[in-house]
Amino acid sequence: MKLAAGAFLAGATSRLLPASIPLRFFGAAVASHVLAWLALLAGSGTLPRFAGGLGWTLAALHLVTLGVLAMTAIGASLQLLPVATRQPVRSTRWTAAVFWLYAPGVAAVALGMGLAHPVLLATGAAAVIVALAIFGVLLALNLAGARGMLTVVAHGWCALASLVVVLLTALSLAFTYVGMPLIERGGALALHVAFAAYGFMGMLALGLSYILIPMFALSAAPPERQALASGGLAALALVLAGVAAFGVAAAPLRVVAVLAAAAAVALHLRLMSASLKSGMRRELGRSFRLVRIAWALLALSLAAALAVALDAPFDGMPTLFGITLVAGWLLTFVLGILQRIVPFLASMHKPPGKAPPRTPSSLTADRPLAVHFWCHLAALALLALAVVVDSVWLARLAALAGAAGAVAFGAFFVILLRRMRRPPEPRTVRKAPVV
Repeated sequence: MKLAAGAFLAGATSRLLPASIPLRFFGAAVASHVLAWLALLAGSGTLPRFAGGLGWTLAALHLVTLGVLAMTAIGASLQLLPVATRQPVRSTRWTAAVFWLYAPGVAAVALGMGLAHPVLLATGAAAVIVALAIFGVLLALNLAGARGMLTVVAHGWCALASLVVVLLTALSLAFTYVGMPLIERGGALALHVAFAAYGFMGMLALGLSYILIPMFALSAAPPERQALASGGLAALALVLAGVAAFGVAAAPLRVVAVLAAAAAVALHLRLMSASLKSGMRRELGRSFRLVRIAWALLALSLAAALAVALDAPFDGMPTLFGITLVAGWLLTFVLGILQRIVPFLASMHKPPGKAPPRTPSSLTADRPLAVHFWCHLAALALLALAVVVDSVWLARLAALAGAAGAVAFGAFFVILLRRMRRPPEPRTVRKAPVV
């Protein structure tokens, strides 16, 4: 059986975007990471019992979801899917246009939420929706022309369908603040949360994992039939959650949706565990410790979702669910993968001159990543504790720890860019002593 890495990398350099395009998405994600924790610090007074509404807590949430998670997903999928599906990049102009619409749109959305400025929010939301619509077309063209990678393609189509739901509900929620909702707010919010986190981001994360995990572990691709079964169960869970959002047998359908999602996750994690155990590269470092923690938090988010569906008698349960889902699973997973994928993609581009490309390890600064690792875990623990004991001060400490970790992660990214632009230092050859 072929190693997934070999199949993925065959002829990859001919299907690469210019380095500046994916790196600008990743750089914007790194900057949004810092800003999200600072926005959370500004809104920490409302965090422990956050129940929606304009303000800096909502801005922090969307700086994570739109600024870090979706920004990374767009950059990674625009680069990785053409390589995985063995077809050329269709348009660098439209890819660049997505960024120049999307990044200012995210900034306007965050400011509109934080400053409680509905017109700015609606303007930013319109730019974000147009950018994501262009991205959706590019993604659809790529998936339609795919050769092979059926598992990844199936997850991609599900993510794309979820994106359509996310765009419609985002438009409705944004225009609610100017008195023009498209869908009733409660149903729109339920659809938006499920299809943004578990649908769009979740299906992309699960699908791209079937490329990235075997590639970094140097293992065979997981069995296609089982991977498709996991994706099918996840899609079923989304459909059930969508029907429940419209008030049709809401409570029982949400419970069944969580159970279907749990079965999908259990099968997916079994396949990922088998890939890691059978891989030729066993020690994958700190980044994959984050990935494993994220997987555990994914399972925990489903338990929290079940508690919300069953109306658990704890006022902070919806907030705890959101923290476990967004900051716990998705953000932790993306940060773990990002510190692997950025050096990997950077190493595939030659530095100026005749020097050979840099290796991923030579581009990676380990010390900032070690600081980020512990700060991020401390922030997650403090966030959860702040909600459990209803403490604003613990929420502030969590935001400070998260911001420190985000700055350290930013230092890793800046160092990588500097190292990428210069050739590797020549090895010094020791001369044998003259006898």
